[in-house]
This record gives sequence, structure tokens and C-alpha cells, in this order.
Amino acid sequence: MFGVFAIHLVRWSYSRRKMVRGYFDKFPNSIVYFRRIRWFYIVYMVDWNDEDPVVSQDDLETMQQMINKELGKEKEYKQRKSRKG
Repeated sequence: MFGVFAIHLVRWSYSRRKMVRGYFDKFPNSIVYFRRIRWFYIVYMVDWNDEDPVVSQDDLETMQQMINKELGKEKEYKQRKSRKG
């Protein structure tokens, strides 16, 4: 698609207990914090920078999928109770 910017996980690191920081190429100046809920991670907070584009709900969902896949929690994430469908 023309004009669509795919999100890629640049790197991640552990922040503190039950927390992970994610860095994404679409938002190079922002830090996304994920919190572990049971057996998978969800977006807890975005330390957003004005120089980056606005983070949409679809972006958050994509980032959650990517971090869970990277951390080996993809199966648990897909089986969560709040999943639509």
C-alpha cells in the first residue's frame, strides 16, 4: 500500500519487574512500556515524543503482537480472554 509505514521492533529491554521497554522504527523518539499480565505483555504506557506520529489503536495492537512474539508469548497472547473474534 502506498503511504503506509510498517512498524518494526528495533530493540527491547527489561525495564523493571514485569515491565519491558520497546523501541519501534515508526516512533524513533518514543518509548513504549509493556506490562506483563498473566502470561503475556500489553502496552502499559507510551512515553510519546512530539516529533513522532500519533500512535493509533492499530499501532498499539501491532506492537503488542510483535513484543509477545519476540518474547515467546505469542500463543498466550492470542488466547487471551479479551481477544475479539
